[in-house]
Amino acid sequence: MSPIQVSARTVLQALQPYSPGKPIWEVQKELGLTEVIKLASNENPLGPSPKALEAISALLPALHQYPDAQSFAAKAAIASEFGILPEQIIVTNGGDELITLVSEAFLDHGDEIIVPSPTFSEYEFGGRLMGANVKTIPLAEGYRYDPEAILAAVTERTKIVYLCSPNNPTGTILETGPLKRLLDSLPQHVLVMLDSAYSHYVTCDDYTDGLELIRSGYPLLMLKTFSKVYGLAGIRVGFGIGPQEIIQSILQVKEPFNVNALAQAAAAAAIRDREHVERSRSLVHAERLRLYEAYRKLGLEYTESMSNFILVRLGPDAKQRYEQLMQKGVIVRYGGAWGLSECVRISVGSPEENDKLIHALEEVVQGK
Repeated sequence: MSPIQVSARTVLQALQPYSPGKPIWEVQKELGLTEVIKLASNENPLGPSPKALEAISALLPALHQYPDAQSFAAKAAIASEFGILPEQIIVTNGGDELITLVSEAFLDHGDEIIVPSPTFSEYEFGGRLMGANVKTIPLAEGYRYDPEAILAAVTERTKIVYLCSPNNPTGTILETGPLKRLLDSLPQHVLVMLDSAYSHYVTCDDYTDGLELIRSGYPLLMLKTFSKVYGLAGIRVGFGIGPQEIIQSILQVKEPFNVNALAQAAAAAAIRDREHVERSRSLVHAERLRLYEAYRKLGLEYTESMSNFILVRLGPDAKQRYEQLMQKGVIVRYGGAWGLSECVRISVGSPEENDKLIHALEEVVQGK
């Protein structure tokens, strides 16, 4: 039989697939460990919303039926929570799918997108998938956004500006004033996608997740997820909120059954579970402060975060220390993929998980 000669798209040569953190089972198998904690993927240490679990259990007998192609119940719950019209919402298979759909809906070959750096890699992935040119704008000192640098990069080919606030992996935000001034200065043909997946954890007063700006008529699309504060990362459900015209364009490229029935039911229940949300927020706020203190005692530099993770500088041997932590049963995220070779991103875990982290860090930093 002759060799396969089917050629993939040339754009694939420039794509770097997303590389998730190692799962617990893989580390257990590789290193022969029985006790492993994962503080690499910004998951909710309290687990999923109990109301979501109830909704999933109730739906199990109906799994032979296709899900609602329009995610009507989930849209209705989201609309009620945010005080907007269901027509302003799209429900997706995690936030990642929304990023891909936006790329498919708005980008032609040769268009430009503007992406901060370092940030979540899927923005660039979606752009390159459609043959767009990616302009990366470095964050300023302290990992702050530089609106003037973003504006200077805009051309007539610019179609999308991506903003992640709180930003992953730095935990920093773009404050309300600078964000509004940026929106006022951008050409009207530019769509701004504001990823506010971690907005529940923000404690700064000068912050907006984008909803008030959408209500004011800006061409802004807000990304949200059920993977973080709601604890539903394992069933993949997210959503976008924006002007009806923007949402309608995205719906034109959406697969008909993109969100499974269990995810839809869980999302509709979880968004109403205010007790679980408040418990999750309170835990992160308290443990974030405790981890700051621990890092200071160990002489480690860190970036104050408005999210459920903290970027920590471990120095020139950060990768070695990351591997040493893993050998001690603590999985964190090495920063090399973001160009942060001296850093790791550490999720805020439960008090017990953070105790184990602090103990492991003490041994690694002190060379034990």
